Parts: sequence; structure tokens; C-alpha cells
Amino acid sequence: MTPPRPPSGRVRSLRDYSSESEKMDGTGSWDTLEWTKLDSTSGSGSFSNLSCLLESERVIVEGYGVVLINTDEAGTLLVTNFRILFLSEGTRKVIPLGTIPLATIEKFNKMVLKVQSSPRQSDKIPPRRLLQVTGKDMRIIVYGFRPRTKQRRNVFDALLKCTKPERVWDLYTFACGPSKFGNANPKERLLNEYFRLLGKSSIRASMDMIEDGAFTLSNELWRISDLNSNYNLCQTYPFAFMIPKSISDAELLQACSFRARCRLPVITWCQPGSGAVIARSSQPLVGLMMNMRSNLDEKLVAAFCSQLPGAKGERRKLYIADARPRKNALANGAMGGGSESSSNYFQSEIVFFGIDNIHAMRESFSRVRDYLDMHGTTSSDGRSSFLRHGGWTWGGGNLSSMSASVSLLGDSGWLIHIQSVLAGAAWIAARVAMESASVLVHCSDGWDRTTQLVSLACLLLDPYYRTFAGFQALVEKDWLAFGHPFSDRVGMPNISGSGNFDFPRQSSSAGSFPSSPVRQSSGSAASQSSSSSHGHNNYSPIFMQWIDSVSQLMRMYPCAFEFSPTFLVDFMDCLLSCRFGNFLCNSEKEREQCGIADACGCLWAYLTDLRSFSATSHVHCNPFYDPLKYDGPLLPPAASLAPTLWPQFHLRWACPEEAKAADIGVQCRAMTVKYSEMQKEKEAAERRVDEISFAMESLSAELLRERHLSWVARESANRATKEYAALTRAVQSLGCKINFTTSDVEDDPRSSLENNPRRRNRHGNNSDVSVSISLMPEENTSGNPKGRVCEALCPLRTREGVCRWPEVGCAHVGSQFVGLKANFDAFDRLAIYDSYFQPK
Repeated sequence: MTPPRPPSGRVRSLRDYSSESEKMDGTGSWDTLEWTKLDSTSGSGSFSNLSCLLESERVIVEGYGVVLINTDEAGTLLVTNFRILFLSEGTRKVIPLGTIPLATIEKFNKMVLKVQSSPRQSDKIPPRRLLQVTGKDMRIIVYGFRPRTKQRRNVFDALLKCTKPERVWDLYTFACGPSKFGNANPKERLLNEYFRLLGKSSIRASMDMIEDGAFTLSNELWRISDLNSNYNLCQTYPFAFMIPKSISDAELLQACSFRARCRLPVITWCQPGSGAVIARSSQPLVGLMMNMRSNLDEKLVAAFCSQLPGAKGERRKLYIADARPRKNALANGAMGGGSESSSNYFQSEIVFFGIDNIHAMRESFSRVRDYLDMHGTTSSDGRSSFLRHGGWTWGGGNLSSMSASVSLLGDSGWLIHIQSVLAGAAWIAARVAMESASVLVHCSDGWDRTTQLVSLACLLLDPYYRTFAGFQALVEKDWLAFGHPFSDRVGMPNISGSGNFDFPRQSSSAGSFPSSPVRQSSGSAASQSSSSSHGHNNYSPIFMQWIDSVSQLMRMYPCAFEFSPTFLVDFMDCLLSCRFGNFLCNSEKEREQCGIADACGCLWAYLTDLRSFSATSHVHCNPFYDPLKYDGPLLPPAASLAPTLWPQFHLRWACPEEAKAADIGVQCRAMTVKYSEMQKEKEAAERRVDEISFAMESLSAELLRERHLSWVARESANRATKEYAALTRAVQSLGCKINFTTSDVEDDPRSSLENNPRRRNRHGNNSDVSVSISLMPEENTSGNPKGRVCEALCPLRTREGVCRWPEVGCAHVGSQFVGLKANFDAFDRLAIYDSYFQPK
């Protein structure tokens, strides 16, 4: 089935018609497309062979003539089992803004925008049928559908079915399978990281080691415990963890009951040499009166205070960092939780970081997304912030309105939360690096704020975690192995069934754009109203907030990280899309029960495969990375912890040009690529110059040889000419004449001009030149032979032919004539090149 084509002319968007409704005649604005009751109930197969489709990706619903309101583009909308695909009209090119994975959709709802008709219009303009999709990646997309068709309903129903699967096995990643991005066992990678921390990097983990329980290695202070190998101790902890060597497994079994969800204090990082550690746990169950204690828990925590190196029996200080605000910690006492008392724990000090809970983070994220959508280059209503009138926008026309619009970003609280996380992590890193102190970190359950703080502190302290391999090890250790509930926080189904992520299912009704509490919609509109918050579920962008914090550190220390901000963006997109299985489920135990490692592809293998084609020139690699300069801890002072929006992630949809301009690494990489190309061209030019120079030297040498041979031949020819002339005169003076005869020579090996006097005749053939001498006829000679000889040879004759000594006797010449006459026959048979010219 070929999608219908609109007639000539630009496709008009919602904003065009709402602003120009008074200028229109009876036909509606979208009537210019001339679609006639399109009713695409299912995929017709016309798009099944698209090159942009991934492996095992299939089209479920097709919608033709859909308008992307954000950018006023008309195209075709496809719903597949993995994503929404928006293809441009005619070219079928993918429009990135309108294309979003299903798992990345936070919510969607139908809207109806009513446009008032002008008095001149006889027919009532039908309302605009809209579908608003809100993404977890900072974008809000609005699609416009043709009235009086079922396309929007079909797309909406498909999204209801595909974005909220009943089981985790219904996700696209299980249909795709591991493909070429096979996932190695994450348990092996976790053990390898433990071995590195214990100073035993030479030992590599294997499945046989895990099955035999032979991984319980130790050093002088810490050891690896297999007490949780069957997840009986704590279901949200990894199968192996590090604890002080002085604590037995029996003591661990008794101590775990004092911590929420049995998440007892364990070591997540230890400093080589000094013995300082960063430990993590959940809150203690001290009760309503804050007077409950556990001797074994206190003993376990005190074991983190190992002896200081070089000090005689002096033990290091312990800081207990509670990530919550103090009032929240006290409020948890009503449910049996709370915080420690420094008087009960050896040489300890309690500090509170004041970081808000997951619900505050979710609301803050929603507000900053609405701010970006409203004040970006183009928004979900298709309007530019520079052209929108009324409300808190740039169009207010005065400085106070502009300042107020900017203050909305601060009101969202997102940057304040980022700053709190950065400050807490920097404080932990400073205590460990500068005081050699140990730090125990916890919040309520110990898997959200705790994970943010300890992983960020490890990133600051250990340069290994700032590499590709180290970043993977850090994420797998502190986020995946220690049970951050990704399914709940990302909003996907878990192993027990569908998750708590609820989508609106209401039917269309009157209202306005619901995306932002501060949005001031102009004109009359009607839409479906839905709640912009998720106060009754566990969705929260905790991991995204941590990635944002990492990007802030990269902005402060651009040469300290091997990876680039683009790597973090692609990594976050892969995680939100659920294309791979690494971040499914809520714990290591659940992922093992689902067989994620064997059934799904690996995100890390995919990213590594992308980099393998370009090596260090890939966009994921930081061109400014200097590992020698930043081979120690990063300790940012408080004055530098002033976060800003992350351009590559926050602004890429709302302000794409500004997002690209902010990435200096991309510009440097482009210059590097251009320099590399110019270097290759220079090397190729130098090779050509060398080849030409060598050829010229060869030709010069050949020319010198030819000139030498020509000179030798010319000298030989001149000498032969002179001798020939002399001989000719001598022979003719004896009364003989010289006859030249030629004969053709074929394939004579002596045909070289250097070895014989052969020449080429005027026809260009090789000829043998011979000379014969014969006597001249008597009638042509004078009667006195003596006189002829005398005339020719006598040295006494003058030029005038007069003899100087006329009286001298010349009879003796006659006696020589007979001898010369006898040699005439020899001269007659003589060949010049055989007898006269001597070979050289």
C-alpha cells in the first residue's frame, strides 16, 4: 500500500491554522491534504522492508499524513514492537525528534484542539486531533492526525498495548535476543573488580570458580564472603560482597536483621595502601524512640576503622553519612527506621547531606522538562519561545518577564539537587583522600541516594573508574549488583508482573496543553487532561541524575575522563530504550531468574562494537584525555560545584543547535579528523614527489649516458671522415677510383653501429657498406705515370703546379710504382670496417 501524497504546497501545521483561522475559507486547513477516510487498522506490510528497522522489529500500526507539530513536518507514523518511527513524507527518512523507543515514553495522552471559525466560514472547522507523547529523555512530542479517521485511535491503542507489557518477557529485547552483542556473565566481572580492589588483579574469575565457591579471597584487612550466594541473606545484594576479615559469617547473619531489608554494611571500595574504605548499607532499625541497638552491627561498623599506616595502634576515624535530610531521618523512626547515634559507634561522626527522596526528584525532572519544552527553539505546540506572546516568555517585551522566565529553571530545583549530590560525593572523597578516614553511607533503603553518593565518590577517588572499562565496572558493581531497582525507577515491568508505571487511559475531553503547570496556552483549545506527576508509583530519574552529575564533573575536569559526553548520552539512550537486558529487573537475583545474560543483548558489547571501527577517533572517546596528569583523586572545591544544564542531553531536542555548539569535543574531533585527512594527503603527496624525483634521476642518468655515447660516436665519425678523406686522396692520386656498394643485412649480430660502419639507408633498412678500389681507364689518365705521381706526391711542387727543383731526378719514384701497383688488388678486396677501423 502506497501512502497517499498531499497535493503541491506546504503542509500546514496546527499553529498556522489556529493563528489564521479568520483568513480561511470554508474548507479546513488540513483539507488541503485531500485524504479520503484513511482507516489503517493494522500494518499492511508496505514498510516491512525498511532499512531502518532493527533485527526482529516489526511494524504494528501505520498512520499516514501525520503532522509533527513540533517542527511542522508531515510524514508517516509507524508503531513497531520497539519504537515509534516518524518518516518524512516522500523520502521516508527517519525524523529523530519524532522517533522514540516505546520504553522511553513516560506518558501519552490524546488531545483535541478546537479552532474557532470566522464569521465568513459557513462550515464549522473540525477540531484538531492530537497525540502528545512525553519522553523520559527530556522531550515532549505532539502528533497531529487527520479528522474523521481512526488513525489516532489505532496508534493510541497500539501504544497502550506495547508501552505497558504485562510481563518483562514481552519486551523487544527478548524478541531480538543477544544477536552479536552477547553478554558475558556479570558475576565474573563483579569478582574481577573485587580482586582488583584486594590487590589480586592477576587472578581472573571464571564460572568454575563461582560454582565451586573458590572466589572467597582476602588480603590482610578485607575478604570476599559467599554468604549470600543463594540470596538468602539479602535478596537485593549481590551473590558476593566484601567485608572486614575480622567478621565471621555467623556474625553477619545476626547483624543483618538490624538494617532495613537486611542490607547490612559492606565495603564497596577500599583505598590501596591506606586501608580506608567506603561502605554502604540501609538505615538502622533504631525504632520510634531511637534507642534500639545491635552489638554485632556496631562491631561490624567499627571494623571499618582499621589502623592507620605508620601509627602505633591508632585507628582511623569513621564518618557515617546519612544522605537524607535530618527531619526525614527522624520521620522514618515512626516506621522503625532512623539514623545512628555517634555515641554507639566507635570513633564516629554522623553527618546529614539533605538530599531529597525519589518523589521530589521526579517532580523536579518534570518541571525542568516542561521549562525546556516551553522555552526552547521550538516547543511541542510548534511555537518558538521568541514568538510566543503572553505568559512568562521572552515575548513579554520587558526585562522582568525575561528574568522571570529564566528563574523557572531555578524553581524546578533540578540543578539544586545535582549540586547536593555533587557536594555530598566531594565531601566523602575529601574525607577518604585527605584524612584517610572510612565512610559509611546510607539513606532509607540504601539503593538510590546511597548509590549515587558512593559511585560518584569512587569516580572522584579512583582514576580507573574514569576509563571505559572502569566506568562499566563501577556501574555494574554499585548500581546493578547492589540492587538499584531499575524496573521501578525506569518504569518497566518486573519479574513479578507489570510494574507500577501507570499511563493515562482517559478519553478525549476539553482542556489545554497539560505538559507544564506554567504553560500559558493562547487561543481556545480542547484536549485530554492528565496528571503530569506520578506521585503514586516508584518511577524516578535517579540514575539519570547520577549521569548528569558525572557530566558536571567532566565539565570541570575535561581531561580526566577517557569517555566523552556523547558516550554518556548514547549510554543513557540505550538504557531508557530497554533494547538490551543489562538494566532490566530490580536486582541481580531477578535478572538471574529471568536469564537476562543469556536471553538478551549486552549494552556494553554494543557500545564497544561502535568504538571498534574508529578507535580513539570515535565520538565516544575524549580527545582531551590525559591519564598521566589526572592519575590521582579529583577533589573539587565547594566553589566549583555550580552545575548547569547538560547541553548534550537536556538541550538536544529543545535547542539542537546550541547543544551541538556546546560540545567542544565534537569540534576538536572534527578538527582532528580533518588534520588526519590532511596528514594522509601530505604523505601521499610526498610519496608521489619521491617517485617523480626518482624517475627524474633515472632519466637524467640515462640522458647523460646517451650524451656520452653521442659524443663518442660523433668523435669517431669525425675521425673516420678525416681519415677517409685522406685515404681517398691517396688512392685517387694513384690513379684509382673508389666504388661504394651496399647489401641488405638481416639479423646480423654485428649490426651495432659501435662495432661496424653499417648505416641506415634512406629507406631505413640496415645495409652493409663496402668499398672497392679499381684502376682508372688509361684514356682518362695522362701519358706520363711518373708525372701523375710526381704531381700528386712530390713535396717539391708548389700550389701553382711548378716544381721547385726541376733538375732533380725523380726516377726513384718509378721504382715504387711497381710495388704500389701490386697492392691494388688487395685494396680492391679490402672492406673498410674489417681492416681500417680498429675496435675499441
